[in-house]
Amino acid sequence: MSASFFDRGSGLEGAQSMERAALKGRSLWDDARRRLLRNRAAVAGMVVLALLVVAAAIGPHLTAYRYDEINKNDVWMAPLVHGHLIGTDALGRDLLARLLMGLRVSLAIGLVATFVSLVIGVAWGAVAGFVGGRLDEVMMRFVDVLYSLPFIFFVILLMVTFGSNILLIFVAIGAVEWLTMSRIVRGQTLTLKHKEFVEAARAAGLDQGGIIIRHIVPNLLGPVVVYVTLTIPAVILAESFLSFLGLGVQAPMASLGTLISNGASDMELAPWLLIFPSLVMVVTLMSFNFIGDGLRDAIDPKDR
Repeated sequence: MSASFFDRGSGLEGAQSMERAALKGRSLWDDARRRLLRNRAAVAGMVVLALLVVAAAIGPHLTAYRYDEINKNDVWMAPLVHGHLIGTDALGRDLLARLLMGLRVSLAIGLVATFVSLVIGVAWGAVAGFVGGRLDEVMMRFVDVLYSLPFIFFVILLMVTFGSNILLIFVAIGAVEWLTMSRIVRGQTLTLKHKEFVEAARAAGLDQGGIIIRHIVPNLLGPVVVYVTLTIPAVILAESFLSFLGLGVQAPMASLGTLISNGASDMELAPWLLIFPSLVMVVTLMSFNFIGDGLRDAIDPKDR
């Protein structure tokens, strides 16, 4: 009887030790990944976005026509006529080829401009929040001044000064979108700078730059990753707005914004020129938003 009691006791201790080991082995990112994969909307958004990225990467090479190929005999062809799956535009250019190229350009602008805003915003906000004092005041007042400038005025000023090209669009939009990123990072840095691991790094003799790079920035990844997924669709919309005004991507290159702008002017004669680019735009933005919402729910500690 006593042996049975000890066997049960040892079994209970073994189960508890295994449970502690399992909990110890689950990191924050492992838990977040599990929660993200249980979010059906986020998973659907990732699948759709992956398909869009693949289509944008290899699609223009697989179409029967080039995106800038003009054919005066195929002007305003309806979908499924003469081999044009979704029709042609006013110059006889295949809409499918232009749509795939436009998707590629819009995704590239979204990713590159977001990367620019990420680098500037994280560096600016982390330094301002960690150093504090007068430097923080000066840096954040500079951000407030830039916030007071209208977005479209700032971008037009950059493009008029340096000329209109696709690389400038990357820089111009990224140079505006970093402002909100810097505020978010600064707020998180103010919370982290007094944590025990930062005090331990100071006691170990690590300088401010080393603490920011090795301890502050890695602990900002959660909110930064979430904001990045929400910034990419905002950048795509900003580029589309500029292209709609004729300030974005220039012909013969295409983006989703230019295709929607051209489709809006010809919608009475060729409604497919507006319908298909608009559907691709909506699906792309919804995919990013679903992923962003899923990441926010997965990383937010209040939801655990």
